[in-house]
Amino acid sequence: MQLQGIHHISAITGDARRNLDFYTRVLGLRLVAKTVNQDDPTVYHLFYADEQGHPGSEMTFFEYPHAIPGRPGAGMIHRIVWRVGSPEALDFWAERLALLEVPVARGDAGSVRFSDPEGLDHELVVNAGGDAPLAAEHPEIPAEHALQGFDGVRAYSDQPERSGALLEKILGAEKTGEDTWTLRGDARGGSIAYDPAPTERGRQSGGSVHHVAWGTSVAEHPRWQERFEESGVRTSGIIDRTYFKSIYFREPSGVLFEIADDAPGFTIDSPLEELGRKIILPPQFESQRPQIEARLTPLADPRAGKTAASPVS
Repeated sequence: MQLQGIHHISAITGDARRNLDFYTRVLGLRLVAKTVNQDDPTVYHLFYADEQGHPGSEMTFFEYPHAIPGRPGAGMIHRIVWRVGSPEALDFWAERLALLEVPVARGDAGSVRFSDPEGLDHELVVNAGGDAPLAAEHPEIPAEHALQGFDGVRAYSDQPERSGALLEKILGAEKTGEDTWTLRGDARGGSIAYDPAPTERGRQSGGSVHHVAWGTSVAEHPRWQERFEESGVRTSGIIDRTYFKSIYFREPSGVLFEIADDAPGFTIDSPLEELGRKIILPPQFESQRPQIEARLTPLADPRAGKTAASPVS
């Protein structure tokens, strides 16, 4: 069994409207699902992704209105790394973000670093693995420059070798750099890298990552739970999230991992062209819809009334 890179990354926001604007208008992702945190259905769970809502492109957020700013620390992911198609795409994003008044820094090999409005750190790198691009459509972003899904994450840890043992022996990861491990399957791959932790204790709140999910198939998902049980790794067991099934556990550095399968996806509730337009609820919450919708922040469809425009060049 091999994990198919990153399935999704879930973070926290204190302001759903500002969050929606940044990830759809600025970064050009598609809002593919407005649903709820199934462990706390009073809270939004927003999914931004490529045009089809594929695993490997899903950036998700729980909204806790007015949440204080978070702070990444030991055992937390502090940066999300995305793929783009070329060095020219990196230049496009550096220019676009600067024009939209998002501070930008250029890193190794021309990578583009920036933060969202709540301080969540992102980096864009050229897709070097040959994986198929997972892109959304946006009238201001040429298709060849669109984000192409996740490349990896960076976390804080003072003892990454402890995490490395689990990554290699149980999850089947390959060590591909100093304190970096890659999980690759037949279709996709993704990495996790560890950096020395800051002395200040982390705080999970607005602008911080809650967990990273690694992808597998429906057929292999139960086998991962069997492997964890045989290896003595304590997990949540298999949880049915309606749109996919999940297994949660903490790796030795403290980062919350999830193993998520690849079906059925969000089209069980809405046709592809209508993804993100309405609030979708798992069956167990449907009877509570009026009360749930009354508590959630009203969010307009970001694609309503949009027409194609000349792309930024």
